[in-house]
Amino acid sequence: MPILFLLFVAVPIIEIAVLLRVGSSIGWFTTLVVVITTAALGTWMLRQQGMKTLQTARARMGAGQLPANEMLEGVVLLFGGAMLLTPGFLTDATGFLCLLPASRRWIAHRIARQVRVRGGNAAFGRDGGPGGAGGAAPGPRPGGDRMNERFEKPGASGGTGGRRKGGDVIDGEYERID
Repeated sequence: MPILFLLFVAVPIIEIAVLLRVGSSIGWFTTLVVVITTAALGTWMLRQQGMKTLQTARARMGAGQLPANEMLEGVVLLFGGAMLLTPGFLTDATGFLCLLPASRRWIAHRIARQVRVRGGNAAFGRDGGPGGAGGAAPGPRPGGDRMNERFEKPGASGGTGGRRKGGDVIDGEYERID
């Protein structure tokens, strides 16, 4: 509940206060021009950074790797774009931080560490960061994890030709009729 309070009540109040303060210092027209300019610049930067992230994700998928880091950076980019489209100086600063590659990677790494500590998602690698070491978790979780077990063990029915007892493989024959 406190996070929702901050997002929907406190942040707009703070933004309005900052806009009024800046507007009284440099004038309302100049303040309006600065806010519109930052939104336009942010939209351009979002497009550039989004395309770079998408190209990197495609390259990783082409190499047979999970683009977990790029997906997480895409979420940070999306959040940054939303912040830049919200009028105000504090949200613009937050949005630009999400768009800059170095700070975006740092934010994505922090999110990945939090997810790993709290839940141990299989999309995050052995090094604590997303996508590391082939994108697999460091072994089966307590209680077993059939999905990871299936793709990590050699000879499992993940396309390597082996079969597991009681697996979900359906053998059959087909005939093509044209």
